[in-house]
Order: sequence, then structure tokens, then C-alpha cells
Amino acid sequence: MHVRSLEFGKRAQEALLDERLQRNLERIGVRFKVGRDMAFAALEDPEGLRSLGRAIKEKSLANLPFLLETLEARVKEAGGVVHWARTGKEACRTVCDLAKQRGVRTVVKGKSMVTEEIGLNQALQSQGIETWETDLGEFIIQLAGEPPSHIIGPAVHKSKEQIAELFAEKLGVPKVEAPEELTRIAREKLREKFVGADMGITGANAAVAETGSIVLLENEGNIRLSVTIPRIHVALVGIEKVIPTLEDLAVILALLPRSATGQKLSCYTSIITGPRRQGELDGPEEFHLILLDNGRSKILADPDRRQSLYCLRCGSCLNVCPVYRKVGGHSYGWVYSGPIGAVLTPQLVPARLARDLPFASTLCGACAEVCPVKIELPKLLLTMRQRLSEDPNFDGGIPLILRLAAKFHGWLLTHYSLYRLAMDGARVASRLLMCDGRWSWLPPPLSRWARKRYLPAPARPFLKIWPRLKKELVQGGEKS
Repeated sequence: MHVRSLEFGKRAQEALLDERLQRNLERIGVRFKVGRDMAFAALEDPEGLRSLGRAIKEKSLANLPFLLETLEARVKEAGGVVHWARTGKEACRTVCDLAKQRGVRTVVKGKSMVTEEIGLNQALQSQGIETWETDLGEFIIQLAGEPPSHIIGPAVHKSKEQIAELFAEKLGVPKVEAPEELTRIAREKLREKFVGADMGITGANAAVAETGSIVLLENEGNIRLSVTIPRIHVALVGIEKVIPTLEDLAVILALLPRSATGQKLSCYTSIITGPRRQGELDGPEEFHLILLDNGRSKILADPDRRQSLYCLRCGSCLNVCPVYRKVGGHSYGWVYSGPIGAVLTPQLVPARLARDLPFASTLCGACAEVCPVKIELPKLLLTMRQRLSEDPNFDGGIPLILRLAAKFHGWLLTHYSLYRLAMDGARVASRLLMCDGRWSWLPPPLSRWARKRYLPAPARPFLKIWPRLKKELVQGGEKS
């Protein structure tokens, strides 16, 4: 998928002016957040469960080479085939080569952020292979030619009226706006594709090393159709998704649905171990597991950034983020959005292409409070800001005037008399620029910040008001 993160400012401005999008974002954000909060409130020890989830991810990444080797061995024992892909291009080539070798003409897919990450749909379609997303939200945005705007709800930015217009235009059906009718139309269209599909492609919510299993959570049943009807099942999984045991999986299953959709458990939980065995009535003839690196090893090797690989892809950080809830997912310009996207994107693509994203945060900490595995997202955002700012190749994308202003301010703080003089000058200027107790205008480089905000008037320094306070205190003491 083409990276357009450098357009964050422009896209965010457009999103803020889109009234329909603002209504959609507010409605969905509240619904997801309330559901998540209620689900965790029902637990006896939600914080303990979150800590356990973090410990499992920490342990898994600390032992990742061993777990990956174990997973590979168990998958092969179960009759599956394991492929290793260092990059997204390698993964796409592996899938396309396999499809051509097996005479695949139609592919059906379950929702998978990692296939979005590597642009798998485009790679398959370039080889003349018909490829269909079968998750309802993904199906909608595929018809619209758009990327997903939310990890859990790819089409949350669209209203039912927009979807009705899209179906009428792309599918040639009567325009109906009832959600039940729209779902029926999509179901009928996709059932045809399931029946004729030669290959089903999924991601995985987790991969269990001790059994060689992949785990898939869903609410629509489309993934089960994608992995049982086609003769070939390909699962594309980031290496960070591996966990040691089924016992560890129980913790992940207690956290992920609650964080994502507010459910105790997703409607369908599938644990798949290899292809169909002799005597079984359904399932694929072949099972292929592609383990993808695509930059993850570099993140793993950095202790300051490693915890960004703990992510379960639940989307809860998006639902509480004040930035995401105003600008939506498309403003981030790539697959991953919100706080986790602002952290992951500069690590998975050339950092210069996503230099603005770590700065697209208020650092309020709401994301860390809801993360099911307690990822310290504000800390990671600050780490990424520091790395970008220190990179000599592009100066962290910070305009020259801001860099010079920061250096000047640092120098000014080391010269007390000049600092006092500057503050006195600012106090005089404030009288000219104040309106209703707030700054009405600021000079560059602060003008960009002030364009959408009013800066409160600076309070008088304590040094200036202390003589008056001291006098009042003395007088008060004499009276008593």
C-alpha cells in the first residue's frame, strides 16, 4: 500500500471539515469505548489480566527464535507448509507463485491488516487473479477503492447512506439504506465468490507454538467459509504473533474481544492446525503458513521500541485517542492509524515518509490506559519523536524555523539577564496582542499552533507579585 503519511496535515484538515465523517467518528468511538469499558468492568481483576497479557507478549518476544522454530516444526508435523518472508515483496511473491502453480483463479480473504500492510490484493490482481475481501467492512472499502480507516471497523467512516449509494453503483442493485438489506446484498454477492474460490487467505490473531495452530477471531463467519471451502488455505502472519502455549492463548482470548468489541468472546473462534486430515469432511487440502518479518526484527532488536510489537490489533487506543476521533484513520496515510499507527508506521516504512505521525498526539495517555497489554504508547511516541528529531538525514521533518527557535530558546535559558529582558518584552507585547484575556495572534513559528487555539495570557511571575503578597500577609497578621 502506498504510504501517504506526509499528507497528514492536509488530510486532517479535510477530515475536520467533513461534517458527516465527524458524526460517524463520534458515534463509533463512543460505542466501541463504552463496550470495552463495560466488558472490563465485569472482570474481577482487569488490571491483573492486562499485566498477565503483557507478560505473555514480553516472554514470547524474548524467546521468539525458539518459538518460531517450534511453530515451524509443529506446522510441518500437522501436514502444513511453512514459508519465511523477510519483506512484504517476498511474501507477495510467495503467494502469487503458489497461486499460479496451483491454477488459482479466485481468492477469498478474511480481514487481515498484515495483507494490507504488504499490498497483497494489488499483487494478486496484477497477476490476473480475482481477489475478494469477505469481511463486510473490507468488502465495502474494496468496492470504494479505499484503505481501512480502523483496525476493527474498516468502514466506520462510512454511513449507511454512503454504503447504499456504493452498492447501487458498483453492484447494480436497487438503492436501499436499511442495514439488514445492505448486509443481505453483500452476503448474496460473497456467497458466489466463496463457492468458486480456489484459495482462501487469512491473517491470524495469534499462532500457538506448542501445537502449530493459528487462531482466528471473527463475528461474521466469513473467515470459516474462507478456510473451509477453498482447496488451499494461506495464512500470512507477522512473526510477533507467536505465543508459547494454549494456556497463554486463553489470556489473549480474554483480552482481545473485550478490548476490540466489548465482547466476552467473539462469535467465532477458530483454532486451525494444518490441512484437512483423512476422514474429515471439510477443510483445505493444503495449508501454507507464511511468517513475515518486514521490519519486525529491527524493532525486536531495539529495547526502547520492542513493546510496540506487543500490539494485539484490538483498536482500543484509536477509540479513545482525541486526535484519531477527530481526523479518522485515512489522515494517517497508511494501514495502521491512531496511536499505534503513529508508532508502528515510522518503523515499518522509511521513517522519512511518516515523520509527522509521532507528533500527531496530545500525549494525554488515554491510549495506554486502555491497551490490553499495557503498551506504554506515550513513551513510545516520545521515543519516536526523539529518533526522528535526531536523524541528520531529514531533521525529523521539523521545519528549519522551529529548529532554530528551539536552539535559540535553549541558549536564552542559559543567559538569565537576556531571558529576563525577553520576558519583559513579551509582557509588553502581550498587552498589544491580548483579546479577552487571550493571545489573539502569535508570530512564526508559533503562528501555526495558534491558528486553531488561543493561548491564555501569561500569569505575572511570583517574583513580581511577592512584595504585594508579603505586605498583605503582614497586614493580615497584625489584624489578627
